[in-house]
Amino acid sequence: MKKYLIEVFRLTSEKLDYLKDIDLILTVPALAKHGDFSTNVAMLLTKKLRRNPKEIANEIISELVYDKNIIEKIEIAGPGFINFYFSPLYVTKIVKDIVESKDEFGRSKKHAGKKAIVEFVSANPTGPLTVGHGRNAVYGDTVANMLEWVGYSVDREYYFNNAGRQMRVLGESVKFRYLELLGQTLEFPEDHYQGEYIKDIAKGLIDQYGNKLVDEPADGIFKATAEQEIFKDIENTLKSLNIKFQNYFNENSLYESGKIKELLKIFAERNLSYEKDGATWLKLTELGNEMDKVIVKSTGEPTYRLPDIAYHTTKFDRGYDLIIDIFGSDHNATYPDVMAGLRSLGYDTDKVKVLIHQFVTIMQKGEVVKMSTRKANFITLDELVGEVGGDVVRYFFNMRGISSHLNFDLELAKTQSDENPVFYLQYAHARISSIFRMTKGEELQLSVENLDLLTSEEEQNLLKKLHQFQEEMLYSAESFESHRITAYLEELAALFHRFYTQCRIIGSEKKLAEARIALCTATQTVLRNGLKILGVSAPDKM
Repeated sequence: MKKYLIEVFRLTSEKLDYLKDIDLILTVPALAKHGDFSTNVAMLLTKKLRRNPKEIANEIISELVYDKNIIEKIEIAGPGFINFYFSPLYVTKIVKDIVESKDEFGRSKKHAGKKAIVEFVSANPTGPLTVGHGRNAVYGDTVANMLEWVGYSVDREYYFNNAGRQMRVLGESVKFRYLELLGQTLEFPEDHYQGEYIKDIAKGLIDQYGNKLVDEPADGIFKATAEQEIFKDIENTLKSLNIKFQNYFNENSLYESGKIKELLKIFAERNLSYEKDGATWLKLTELGNEMDKVIVKSTGEPTYRLPDIAYHTTKFDRGYDLIIDIFGSDHNATYPDVMAGLRSLGYDTDKVKVLIHQFVTIMQKGEVVKMSTRKANFITLDELVGEVGGDVVRYFFNMRGISSHLNFDLELAKTQSDENPVFYLQYAHARISSIFRMTKGEELQLSVENLDLLTSEEEQNLLKKLHQFQEEMLYSAESFESHRITAYLEELAALFHRFYTQCRIIGSEKKLAEARIALCTATQTVLRNGLKILGVSAPDKM
């Protein structure tokens, strides 16, 4: 519907030059009596043309060339809004499109032929994934789904580091617990990993090797075993949310391949770095940032900036058209340094989109849930999935825009009623399957031959919402806003439940009943397709 209006205005702009430079904004009015779409374009032109907005609106309408079988009427309202009303016959045709397209309905080829990479989670293998990692994981996978939906070929990538101080401390933590379990009295360092999972790894080593590892170094079998067990745990957790990665990129490979040395050499040759106090500094002030920053410490150990810049050069070198980085809010002040470094190397950072999400708080009975009962002093993602299920976790993490702090209400998440949006949507899908089972017994079947009979207010409102699906999915994908999809689906489900309450199928005249079955089929298809993008199942029974 909106696409058709945009085309009508594009053709009109060839007659009315002043429309060429204006951003056409089309919105759905809050009240149905104000039309299906409305634009304030006439009011936006008032200052430029120095004319009354109603006069401008009348002139625009007089020049619009449109199919009267599609647009039933156009009205001017208020100070100069132009309101468009689509014909019921045109509105009903969407059902046929959806029934024919099935699971492909709503997809777009706009970005076909383009490659995207979405880097997300990227937690080092030092412990189980937390609920904070969970928001990153679910959002990242949903962004990848959305991009695929609009034509991109997408690679999901997990970047990690199994070297450095954190991993050394991990190995030491496991060895400490190993020695403790063998009866040695030791003072466990406060800055080491305290979780129960460390003891579990140590117990496993005792089960396999007994006391034979007492003299082994911490950064040998202790670190290697911990990394292997924790990564297995991470992969299992992600699997419970149906998240799979095409690539796992190890930061250590940047050192092994010589990429880090090569990058330092380039910065030196271009006079973009200098030595001070035994450290190597990057001239970020010359690249537009406020301060120069250390890229190699006086100890010889690189800061995060150097490997991150090197890592991103590999993304560009692999030919991606769109590079997505998903980080927690603790990265908000750090990624600009990496972008500046990339620009200094001649890379087009406009291809990079950094998406920052806020933290998650788990709530129960209005109180913050602070402690995990089993593994560590944080709530693990595994515990959350075990508590409420993967569908609920995925949906709840997508319900709010990533710039908002997310309060995850455990009580609501467990509720099996309309108050829980996941239950509400899945119940709508299952209810439609139930309708099909009942109508089959009445020898009624889907028909798109008499869609013109779908004229009631409830039917027309539902149909118009179905028209918005493709445009909503494209906008959501291009703006990386998965919460728009949840909002759309909840509105669609509400309109369906209203239709179901007011419009009988069994007991109606056969042609009308079969047209309504087609409408139910179209609604179920859109619900299923939307839930699929979010990674949430669409059950036929509940």
